[in-house]
Amino acid sequence: MRRKASLVLLALAVFFAALSPLLRWYAFPRLAKIPANEYQTMVLEAKNATLLDYGTMTARTVPRVTVVQTLKGNVEASEKIEKTAGRDVVVWDGLSYVQGPDGKMVSKVPERYIFDAHTQEPVHATGETVDGDPVRREGIEFKWPFMTEKRDYEYFDAQARTTAPIHYRGTRDFRGVKVYYFEQTVPWTKVPMPKTMPVAGITPETVARTGTTRWYTTVRRFWVEPLTGAPVYGEEIHKEELRGGSLLGGRAKVTAFAGHVKMREDYTEHTVALVKHNRTLVLLMTSHLPRGFLTLGALLLALSLYLEARGRRPADPPPVRTAEPEPVTA
Repeated sequence: MRRKASLVLLALAVFFAALSPLLRWYAFPRLAKIPANEYQTMVLEAKNATLLDYGTMTARTVPRVTVVQTLKGNVEASEKIEKTAGRDVVVWDGLSYVQGPDGKMVSKVPERYIFDAHTQEPVHATGETVDGDPVRREGIEFKWPFMTEKRDYEYFDAQARTTAPIHYRGTRDFRGVKVYYFEQTVPWTKVPMPKTMPVAGITPETVARTGTTRWYTTVRRFWVEPLTGAPVYGEEIHKEELRGGSLLGGRAKVTAFAGHVKMREDYTEHTVALVKHNRTLVLLMTSHLPRGFLTLGALLLALSLYLEARGRRPADPPPVRTAEPEPVTA
């Protein structure tokens, strides 16, 4: 009986010991992915910002400029692309909507971002656009890969439609979460005018005929939780200028927008809580369960060996019975 129990425990020990690395190195890379129906909204603000008044074409200081960024998963489009891509694909339809202190639209730029659900690498397919213009992304955007490393990454800039390194600047603590800090500086670059302008009748084509061009620079900062690859916080020191042409009335340039854009506090709190929850799920698959299975396998192996040793121990000899002395009578 002990021999059978020992063999069963040995089989379970081998099973759990083998399951430990399989869960970490085989199952996790295949199970960890961005859901195709993801929906996110993020609100950022720039207080005491500089904003161009298109009515007078002069820059003025305003108490607040609000940027609403929306990412909506397009399940139908992702399923269509997956048929030819041969892998799990996510399609995000994004919108960056900027409004002034009066609530009126300053600009809105839609984009479609197509990427691998597991690695976050871009997937090139029809429909990959920024503000209606076809693009071919290289590098990441919005999210880092699962198990983010301490190194530089290529990051796509939707304004400039170009890719440049975003640099790892060290490990920090952000509200109780261990994060990697990344920073990217985009130098002054000529960029397209938004297709949707805040003044009726003004279009990129009419602006182009005046000879006026749009330029942009930013310092982009992200605090990224490395296990999930999700930014818990982000900000930009953002500047835009209109330069040259008859639209400016002889001026060389005018500031279109300048401000330190930061995540609004309520969205920061929500993001940190969400990332902490998702981090626990990733830890379960990459650390807690693999270590638990390995420990359980070791305990079962020890118990199996113990029972096997008990089964092989020779039986104790039977006790020797001595005859009782016969009674003596006179």
